[in-house]
Amino acid sequence: MLRQDSSRLDPDSSGRFPENELPDSGSSGVDIQGELDRIEEMILDSRRIPLTGIRLIDEEPLLDQLDLVRINLPSAFQEAEEIVRHKEEILLQAEEYAQQIIEAAERRADQILDEMGIIRQAEREAQQIRQAVQQECEAMSEQTISEIERMRLQAQQELQEMRSLAMQEAEDIQNGADDYADRVLVNIEQQLNDMLKVIRNGRQQLQSDVPTPRNAHTDAGGSSTRTSPNSPKK
Repeated sequence: MLRQDSSRLDPDSSGRFPENELPDSGSSGVDIQGELDRIEEMILDSRRIPLTGIRLIDEEPLLDQLDLVRINLPSAFQEAEEIVRHKEEILLQAEEYAQQIIEAAERRADQILDEMGIIRQAEREAQQIRQAVQQECEAMSEQTISEIERMRLQAQQELQEMRSLAMQEAEDIQNGADDYADRVLVNIEQQLNDMLKVIRNGRQQLQSDVPTPRNAHTDAGGSSTRTSPNSPKK
């Protein structure tokens, strides 16, 4: 089962750990998938109880590994946020580049309009380009934020499923160990009862084989008493 105080390591609704309760993971480059694979290896490498599908797992290393994954999930979220910020920077650069193109187009349009007298048409086209770029940037930003939120919710769900699975496996192992111990004790009890029966039968046999002293009686003409060789002399 998991530690009673494991709730202090749970993230809040935004996927972040409280700052005053977040331990230092010591590294921001932990491979979450690799750590999950290690948890799987710990379960598969654990000892199996003979003739059953039950495994005996060392609880502390497994819980420590789960805590390591739980602690480093915020760093994974931070990396995702860095990707978002990076994308936002790219979008800003794209907007700046688009703005430069628009400004160049506007300057060119002004020059042409001065020559051809179509200022209003050029302004409308520039405004349309500006709006199209802005709408595209907003759509990309919303899509990126939605993807990050989906990844965060998926990570929280997977962590909850792993916790529930670990608790269920620990409970199954404990129940299986208790049943196995009970069967062993019942077998030992049966063997001891069989041994007691053998001992009782042996004692009864020994007692039935012990000779009992008998008195020898003569006919009416007289009587004589025969003493057992083991009888005390008078």
